[in-house]
Amino acid sequence: MVSLTTPVCDFGWKAPDFSLPGVDGRMWTLADAMGPNGLLVMFICNHCPYVKAIRPRLVRDLAELKQLGIHAIAIMSNDPTDYAEDSFDNMKKVAAEFGFPFPYVIDETQAVAKTYGAVCTPDFFGFNRDFELQYRGRFDESRKETAPEGVRRDLFEAMKEIAATGRGPVEQIPSMGCSIKWKGE
Repeated sequence: MVSLTTPVCDFGWKAPDFSLPGVDGRMWTLADAMGPNGLLVMFICNHCPYVKAIRPRLVRDLAELKQLGIHAIAIMSNDPTDYAEDSFDNMKKVAAEFGFPFPYVIDETQAVAKTYGAVCTPDFFGFNRDFELQYRGRFDESRKETAPEGVRRDLFEAMKEIAATGRGPVEQIPSMGCSIKWKGE
């Protein structure tokens, strides 16, 4: 398992469109997922310990952000061939078990992950209402273990700022996680 960190935020970079099948049975596009004040596009999976460490808090924070007009979409781009836990059927189970308040979609060709430049799970891309990138940082201090209660909610605070001002924080700490499992590697 390779641990990687995300690149620095490229402020103003425009979100590429996509059309991906969700565990809810519908196709999701960038425009469908966008909230009135912004969108968090996140690359996650089921098996990664970095994602598992934040799942309950992720659900909590994204439910709160939805009230501020920030919507979210989770994209699973791993090749499930070697990681059965990341299969579409298991994606459905995880979304139901944790009550995801956002669409969970699969990027079977991995084209969307490549277009976005996603490198790990979790990898967060926070966009303002004009589809401009404003955040590419971590969720919080959690790594493979959940950080203690009361730590700074980096992602939540950044997306709250984007909802209010359209701009993300200048200082951002990169996300860290497992490498995306690319096909043929």
